[in-house]
Order: sequence, then structure tokens, then C-alpha cells
Amino acid sequence: MTTSLGRSTARERRLPRAARREQILSAATHAFAAAGFANTSLDDIAGAAGVGRVILYRHFESKADLYRSVLDRAATRLGDSVGTDDFGEDAVPALLAAAAADPDGFRLLFRYAAREPEFRDGTETLAAASVEVTRRNLVKAGVAPASLDWLSRLLPVITIEAVLTWLDAGQPQPDDAVDRINRIVHAAMTAPDQPS
Repeated sequence: MTTSLGRSTARERRLPRAARREQILSAATHAFAAAGFANTSLDDIAGAAGVGRVILYRHFESKADLYRSVLDRAATRLGDSVGTDDFGEDAVPALLAAAAADPDGFRLLFRYAAREPEFRDGTETLAAASVEVTRRNLVKAGVAPASLDWLSRLLPVITIEAVLTWLDAGQPQPDDAVDRINRIVHAAMTAPDQPS
């Protein structure tokens, strides 16, 4: 909190800079996920973080800068959990674990930021990378060339939507969710090759 003169109180000065930044990012992630970018003010975030606006501006130039930092943090955490080069058998469990660890960040990345024209570029980059990694894995799995482009685009969407739906349902039965999502992905992979 700040005094009427804008000076920081002792509570604001206790944390080192990196810890304070993390505190603000966590509060902002929750606030943006609850109300969206347009409907969340810096005062909302400052209040949630327990700091004044002056402290916010010491760490972030603007609300847009803060939102981008929130998205970057969520994408980095996701990449650290899931990996960025290959999707093996541990990809879906890692994806669910990452989503469970940071549900607001996951929703911001895959649901909300994609609808914000100013921030869509980051989600489009993430989606393009997912498509490329999926394509490489499908080639290794021997998927027919006729289905390759379609499946490369479809499987990441199915997987992300399944995880978002799982989050929205309250994260029921994580082990069962992994198996279900894997079966859905496998069914989508093999469906084009099935005779009608």
C-alpha cells in the first residue's frame, strides 16, 4: 500500500525485486483470467498484489507490458514442463500437470490472449510451434502424407481444448484425464486411415 503522498509502506519494501515482480505477475495472472485484459485495471492488479501503482510502474511500463509479461511467463512455464522439441508419451501428463499448476496462465495463453488482437501474435507463434512439432511426430509415426497437414493442425487443438475443458470441469481424475485425452488423440490419428 502507499501513503497519501505516494510513498511506499514498509510492507511493500520487504521483498527483493525479483520476488516482488513474481508477486505482481501472479496477481495479474489471476486478475486478467477473471476479468479479461480490457476489464482489468492496474488498480485492480495493484490491489490484488498488495502494492501501489507506483510499484507496478517500477516493474512494468504499462498494462499491455504487464499482460505480455504474464503471457511470456505462462508460455515459459509451459515449455519448461512440456518441452518444445518433441511430444512423447509424457507430453499429455506434463501438459495436464502444467495446466493444473497454473490454470489461470493456461487459460490466458490458450483462450483469452487468442481473442486479443494486440496479443494474438504470441499465441499464434505457440500454435505454429505446436503444429510443427506435431507434424514431426506424425512423420515419425508413419502417418499418411494425405492426412499430415490436417492432423498436424487438428491434434494440438483437440489436446488444448480437452485440457481447457478439464480445467473448467474442476480438474477431475487427472490420471483418467490423461488416458482419455491420449485415446482421443489416438482416435483422431487413426480415424482417417479407417475404411468407411
